[in-house]
Amino acid sequence: MNPSGGSGPLFGTVVLTTAYLPPVEYFFAIANSGRVLIEQHEAYQKQSWRNRCRILATGGPEDLSIPVVKEERLSRPIRDIRIDYSEPWLQHHIRAFAAAYHNAAFYDYYADDLIPMLERKPVFLFDLNQSLLEKLLELLNLHVPVSLTDHFCARYSDVAYAREKCSLNATSFVLSHKNVLDGRERIQPKYKGESLLAEYHCEQAYYQVFVNEIPGQARNDGTSSFIPNLSILDLLSAEGPNAGSFLRI
Repeated sequence: MNPSGGSGPLFGTVVLTTAYLPPVEYFFAIANSGRVLIEQHEAYQKQSWRNRCRILATGGPEDLSIPVVKEERLSRPIRDIRIDYSEPWLQHHIRAFAAAYHNAAFYDYYADDLIPMLERKPVFLFDLNQSLLEKLLELLNLHVPVSLTDHFCARYSDVAYAREKCSLNATSFVLSHKNVLDGRERIQPKYKGESLLAEYHCEQAYYQVFVNEIPGQARNDGTSSFIPNLSILDLLSAEGPNAGSFLRI
């Protein structure tokens, strides 16, 4: 049941950007929605979750970015942006994940599913993100319909759009502007407001390997301090099959 007292999902439709091992709030939005639209017609934007994730390393939160072919990133839609494998980012990411989470209870188990998907070296960033998303939804036991946008809409909150049909696979539906969460700008590292987890009071703490080793990190209970809304890899590595329960209201 959602906080407003209804029996349905918190969000009827959630619109999200493509994202690389995105933060927990990304999956919180999915878990509490009736359907998900992934934006495939927008222009590529730098310094976003589209090509980066945030993990917890020995020195604190660390962002890992996938480089893209530079001559394309300002002129093509996100669907057509190619990954730049001339830089050794892949080896760096794999080593960083292992260094951050090899002592977590479930990292090795999930790495067997996720790392081979990176090692296949897909050409397009969007394709890599989609394959990872499908696998992560399976691992989190989230069964929410996910489809791609069939055109670009600047503002899903506009009342006029509530009468415009969008395509979900072969099925058309009408978006109600009152029940659409547009997370394309909100669920991004540059967003200045509170996360969805904070807004809905869902920042549940779980064990994090390096949380006591971060210099200067304040400690809430005298022994540790939880860092919320890192990559979903952080939650999965710590909680394993129980991770999905941290996402649902």
